[in-house]
Amino acid sequence: MDGLRFLPRRFWIALIPILYIAFLLLPIWWLISMSFKTTNEILGGFSLFPQTWTIENYMVIFTDPTWYSGYINSITYVVLNTVLSLAVALPAAYAFSRYRFTGDKHLFFWLLTNRMAPPAVFALPFFQLYSAVGLFDTPLAVALAHCLFNIPLAVWILEGFMSSVPKELDETAYVDGYSFPRFFVTIFLPNIKAGVGVAAFFCFMFSWVEMLLAKTLTAVHAKPIVATMTRTASTSGYELGLLAAAGVLTIIPGAIVIWFVRNYIAKGFALGRV
Repeated sequence: MDGLRFLPRRFWIALIPILYIAFLLLPIWWLISMSFKTTNEILGGFSLFPQTWTIENYMVIFTDPTWYSGYINSITYVVLNTVLSLAVALPAAYAFSRYRFTGDKHLFFWLLTNRMAPPAVFALPFFQLYSAVGLFDTPLAVALAHCLFNIPLAVWILEGFMSSVPKELDETAYVDGYSFPRFFVTIFLPNIKAGVGVAAFFCFMFSWVEMLLAKTLTAVHAKPIVATMTRTASTSGYELGLLAAAGVLTIIPGAIVIWFVRNYIAKGFALGRV
């Protein structure tokens, strides 16, 4: 123990973040380890590594239509929601950043209040509405429901990035004869691509992890993976290994998205909009 006193200070400074990262990664490693175990081994005792490695849990997911169709449904409505949210939020954020009109600040605050409401508040109205118009149990139903929360968030993020672009850029483009669609796509969007990346990331992540509306608005054909993961009970109990494998595969899409937009997220923090 006496030798620890003579360790250099930089050793202790480096040790703290290493321990913190290990603490954060421990649940992920535990989930991965469980995914290669049988349920009996999981319930049988404590072990950091599987005593008998098995890929049976992953084989069930990739061969059972109930499982892999859940992933396809989830990815479908998440991508659809992200595209719809950005398509609506981009012109709305441009209007808030470039024009001043009566009640603009009140309207902007009203948009954010939609994001503050819990999804459970809208579960029953959406269920009755989509059942009446024939959208129930479709990926479009979940995508549109998530737009209620993602569009305000995307508008708020994009407005901050757009406000940082000088208005002189718009005026110069108009003087040069650019139409608004051409200016917006070829000149303006490249200047706020970091903001688009940040907004797309948050829209994707909220829609990917949201469970209540996704379960309420689907039944059979468009059932997402989160609904499938809550129905893994059998006569012998819950299939823990199968649940762990599904959890690992659920983390992968989010990790891929984070990898591609990690620099944009850092810029969003720098600009104070994230």
